[in-house]
Amino acid sequence: MGNVEEWIQTYLKSIDVNKKYETMSGIKLAPIYTSAGPIDPDDVNSPQDLILKEDETLSGQYPYTRGPYASMYRSKLFTMRLFAGFGTAPDTNRRFKDLLNAGGSGLSTAFDLPTLMGRDSDDPQCLGEVGRCGVAVDTVEDMIDLYSGIDLTKVTTSMTINSPAAIILAMYVTAAKEMGASQKLLGGTLQNDILKEYQAQKEYFFPPRPSMRLVRDTVKYCQKQMPKFHPISISGYHIREAGATAAQELAFTLANGFAYVQLLQNDKVDVDSFAPRLSFFFNAHIDFFEEICKYRAARRIWARWMKDYFKAKNTGSMILKFHTQTAGVSLTAQQPEVNIVRTAIEALAGVLGGTQSLHTNSMDEVLALPTDKAARIALRTQQVIAYETGVTSIADPLGGSYFIEELTDEIERQAELIFAHLLELGNGSILEGVLNAIDESWFQHEIGESAYVFEKKLANAERKIVGVTDFTEGSEETLENILQISAETEKEQINRLNNTKAKRDSGEVKLALDILIKTAKDPAANLMEPIEHAVKLRATVGEIMNSMAEVFGTFEEVPYK
Repeated sequence: MGNVEEWIQTYLKSIDVNKKYETMSGIKLAPIYTSAGPIDPDDVNSPQDLILKEDETLSGQYPYTRGPYASMYRSKLFTMRLFAGFGTAPDTNRRFKDLLNAGGSGLSTAFDLPTLMGRDSDDPQCLGEVGRCGVAVDTVEDMIDLYSGIDLTKVTTSMTINSPAAIILAMYVTAAKEMGASQKLLGGTLQNDILKEYQAQKEYFFPPRPSMRLVRDTVKYCQKQMPKFHPISISGYHIREAGATAAQELAFTLANGFAYVQLLQNDKVDVDSFAPRLSFFFNAHIDFFEEICKYRAARRIWARWMKDYFKAKNTGSMILKFHTQTAGVSLTAQQPEVNIVRTAIEALAGVLGGTQSLHTNSMDEVLALPTDKAARIALRTQQVIAYETGVTSIADPLGGSYFIEELTDEIERQAELIFAHLLELGNGSILEGVLNAIDESWFQHEIGESAYVFEKKLANAERKIVGVTDFTEGSEETLENILQISAETEKEQINRLNNTKAKRDSGEVKLALDILIKTAKDPAANLMEPIEHAVKLRATVGEIMNSMAEVFGTFEEVPYK
């Protein structure tokens, strides 16, 4: 049962007592509502001795179903992020500054496909892909230009990178230092979630087990060097985009999180020393209530597993904090302006579900990288939710609804069945269960089956998509201006890469890569130091990845049997 007196004390420590919260018509709003009535420490007429239901909890109290913090958005709004990255580093740097000037409070960096795959821009396999789906980063010189003129100690930066995540982190740290920023003051998130790559997104390089070693090394590095930085963003977003159901997205994501925790525990790292810095990244799809309940169930499951299975003692280890992005897969090329409506509804679900950070997709992202205008509309969508709707005044405003509580419970039940299966596959180890399920392509099969079921429902007219399956008048409309990345951008980036190579000491780079290879052969050694050394000497992403591949090999997926 929630402790009302404790909740009031925690709430009062974190809010501005002089700020008023009321509806547009002037009706006073309590910060949270319960089965026994509202709890409002500011109202002398509000009873402070409420008796809650036996299993009822409050925001900021274990198992955090109603939110991670007592005061929720009254003390801190969700961070408003927009995903940006295209062309060369200077191109994206200009977009970053535009977004910050428009009121954005955090940066999310999108890297191009060659960078995501751990390849350099001049790699023959990357022809035609450089700078198209994100920004090209080959060396630390690109990273310096990417964040030029931005105080990295005052802006949090999220970087969507996985297989080469350790290299990108080293480049980010090196760039920050060379720009005069203190490493210990850097805040942000490295996605660094390699498990979901094998399950859904397919941007892998090494086999799973050596890839997990790199995750281990980055977490231990950040634990010592970057106390404000989140070393992993455990990502359900791409799992959902690949076709998973809400319950699968939740369960596969949390299972991956549990696997990372066990990975570190197996290395004798105390769970409470790193778990509070883990963060999550979920999809906000179009089924409004299901998404809200997914987030509520996620917090509850994470808290219980961390406490009961991993024996965490620190409440910070039990609190699941997450970023949300609206569903890219829900966007349509037909009648693209309708995407503004979809994004607004999905973003509202994320806020009602208690997200700590939010990214809203732009209406034209189904066609190309977003234009300035479309990105600004996406940001304004978040600002309308935050400042006009009133939904940020109350913690978990839908909590207590018969429907919401039952749907939250049902998603949790479905997730626990998946955890039980993974534990069986791993003979009691969730880490081995996840790795074995990847080896067998079980995750991939389950996601594929769910995607097939959904497509059958569309084909059988059981579900409708406005402007695609129904209400198609006007579907011939197209957006006049979309962002185009020219072939000249690729040439420019390759020239940038060649210029860096020409200026560096190639002999020193080779020695640094030899040290990296030697270190990789020792399973107990941390790879971050030799990677950072190579990065400082201007070694490229591709050179570092290929060096480690000499020891680790590369990964090929096997069909599901």
